[in-house]
Amino acid sequence: MAIIVQKFGGSSVADTDKLFRVCRHIIKEYEKENDVVVVVSAQRKNNR
Repeated sequence: MAIIVQKFGGSSVADTDKLFRVCRHIIKEYEKENDVVVVVSAQRKNNR
């Protein structure tokens, strides 16, 4: 077991589809029985 630190921000969390992609990435590491620390920085500005 390892401690995995993952940081996401900007365009990788810009919309719902990208957030789900990030979630799947985090879950894959967790399923490998690693301890996962996730840092989410500023979300890209969305002008909708």
